[in-house]
Amino acid sequence: MHDICLIRENPEAFDAALALRGVEPVAQSILVIDARRRDNATRMQEVQARRNEASKAIGAAMGKGEKDIAEALKAEVATLKTELPALEEDERRLTVEQNTALSAWPNLPAAGVPAGADEADNVEVSRWGTPREFAFTPKEHADLGPVLGLDFETGALIAGARFTFLKGGMARLHRALAQFMLDRQTGENGYLECIPPLLVKDEAVFGTGQLPKFAEDLFKTTDGRWLIPTAEVSLTNAVQGQILGDAALPLRMTALTPCFRSEAGSAGRDTRGFIRQHQFEKVELVSIVRPEESEAEHQRMTLCAEGVLQALGLPYRKMLLCTGDMGFTARKTYDLEVWLPGQAAYREISSCSDCGDFQARRMNTRYRPEGEKSTEFVHTLNGSGLAVGRTLVAVLENYQQEDGSVDVPEVLHPYMGGLTRLVPLL
Repeated sequence: MHDICLIRENPEAFDAALALRGVEPVAQSILVIDARRRDNATRMQEVQARRNEASKAIGAAMGKGEKDIAEALKAEVATLKTELPALEEDERRLTVEQNTALSAWPNLPAAGVPAGADEADNVEVSRWGTPREFAFTPKEHADLGPVLGLDFETGALIAGARFTFLKGGMARLHRALAQFMLDRQTGENGYLECIPPLLVKDEAVFGTGQLPKFAEDLFKTTDGRWLIPTAEVSLTNAVQGQILGDAALPLRMTALTPCFRSEAGSAGRDTRGFIRQHQFEKVELVSIVRPEESEAEHQRMTLCAEGVLQALGLPYRKMLLCTGDMGFTARKTYDLEVWLPGQAAYREISSCSDCGDFQARRMNTRYRPEGEKSTEFVHTLNGSGLAVGRTLVAVLENYQQEDGSVDVPEVLHPYMGGLTRLVPLL
């Protein structure tokens, strides 16, 4: 949600920033609603003040025996009492209308974010690792995985397209990856482990920006709750409506959860394989910080995600997303793209975003700086540390052997119960 004060101060700058995200000018339409709300609020204050003044004057007039004046004042008070409910209803309606307008548009890009229309305009920041040279033609995971326990047919039989059934060593490797990621983020990087709800209310998905614009990307239950598309929703909303003490910040949380997405906007994309599923697991990272810590925390969070890829020995590149490719709530985003030799391409495996105070305004989450009476909105950040299924894909493709087996990265050996290689199931 945007700050109405900033729009009042410089509507041209607001429109210019949104233009970088492909949005036509909207500041004046927001200011028209704001002016109506402020005029209504002024009239309501005037009516309340006059009602109080007239009510006091009735007693004074009665004391002086001025019955005609007293009766006229009573009539005026009665009229004002009738007017107030209508003004209060207008106040509620106009506040909702203004908040709807302020929450309808994407976050403003931070300074230094490259302008661009889509992923073709993203900027490569760095690379890590050297892609392995194979003595044979490496396979894609969708061709390599089925005999190892990545069962697409059974998943589709049970639940339909974009569902997969993992078996044997493949299921163990998936679990090992998830536990390794979680242990690293809690033990080495200082994130607080959480087990949050997977079903949330409207307010939660509104708070992190999925509602109302992206409702079609979500799954909804018959009782009106939403299945989380990412643990970002539950973790970030853990501070919904709160005023945090200065000493509580920075707050860093992580969770390993199933995630559920309808993939409504991805028809025809990644229909083969395990990359784009309706149900998948992810280790999510969320930070709640003071505004001045936001940029440094973004760098830190991205490094925490990079560390997992480095420990697994998976080559990747770090991309700074352009204005046209960032998510709705982000002001700045780094994507990590892992090398997949079967596709001979880098593919996204983590996205780390600084949302500024955009989500905090939607959730009404503030903090009180040390020694201050006033409060400020916190800044929120979120990132994948990592998407477990996509990491599994990367391990399969990068560690595949010519005989169809897959070596298990050494860092995962303690989690595999003695299994160091995946071989075809009998």
